[in-house]
Amino acid sequence: MKRVYLTGLIVLIIFALAGCSSNSGTLSEKEITVGVTGGPHQQIMEQVSKLAKKDGLTIHLKVFNDYNQPNTALDNGNLDASSYQTLPFLKAQIKDRGYKITDVFKTVALPMGIYSNKIKNLKDLKKGDKIAIPNDPSSQPRSLTLLEKAGVIKMKKGTQRTGSTRDIVSNPKHLEFISMDPAQITSHLDEVTAAAINSNFAMGADLTILNDSVYHESLTHNSYPNYFVVRTKNKNDKVIKQIKSYYHSAHIKAYINKTFHGSVVPAW
Repeated sequence: MKRVYLTGLIVLIIFALAGCSSNSGTLSEKEITVGVTGGPHQQIMEQVSKLAKKDGLTIHLKVFNDYNQPNTALDNGNLDASSYQTLPFLKAQIKDRGYKITDVFKTVALPMGIYSNKIKNLKDLKKGDKIAIPNDPSSQPRSLTLLEKAGVIKMKKGTQRTGSTRDIVSNPKHLEFISMDPAQITSHLDEVTAAAINSNFAMGADLTILNDSVYHESLTHNSYPNYFVVRTKNKNDKVIKQIKSYYHSAHIKAYINKTFHGSVVPAW
C-alpha cells in the first residue's frame, strides 16, 4: 500500500510540474508564429526565417492585409509576435483597445514621400492645389510634419506626432488637404497635385522613394521605425532575443539595402 501511495504521489508531482511548465506562457524555442503585413515585412521575415531554420527554429508566418487584425490576434494568443508597425500606431492601439503587448526591438523604417504626377518640386505648388494625405491617426500627423519640414505649412507646436489638419497654423498657399485611406492614395494620384504616401503603398504602385518622390523623409535615423512586437509577458523570452540577433545581422541589412533601394531601410 505504501508503494502504491508513493507511486501515485510521484505521478501527481510529475503532472503538477508539467502543468506549471505548460502554463508558464514562455514561448517555444523550437517554433513561433509571427504576423506580418504583405510586402516588405513579409519578405524580410522570410529571410529571417531562413537564418532561424539553420539553428532549428521554425518561424511560421501569417500574412495580413490590414493593420488592425495582427494586434488582435497577438493579444488573444493566435500569434506569438508581429512585425509591421510603428510605435505611434502601436501605442494608439494599446490605449484604445487595452492590449497587453509591447515593442521589443526595431526592425525597419519605410520613409514617407511626397509624390506627384504634376510637379517636380514642392516650390511649384500653386494657390489652392489639392494634397492627398493619409487619414489614419498615426500617418496623418507624419505626413503633415513632412510637409512642414518641406516649408509648405506650419503646425501648432507640439502636434507633430499627434496632430491633424486642424493643427495647421500656417498655410500660405491655401492648399486643400484631402484625407484618404492610405492604401487608396496611389490610385488617386492623378486627381491631386501631390500626395503623401507610405513607402509600402508607393512600392505597390511601382513608385520608389529615390526615383519618384519630390520630397521624402530621412533615409538614415528615420523618426518612424517599425517594431517587432510580442505579448508583454514574453518580452524577455529567449527566443525573442534569438530572433533579434537574426534580424539585426549583417546578412539581413545587406538584403534590405539590395532589395528595396531606399524605400525600406534598416532602423537599428
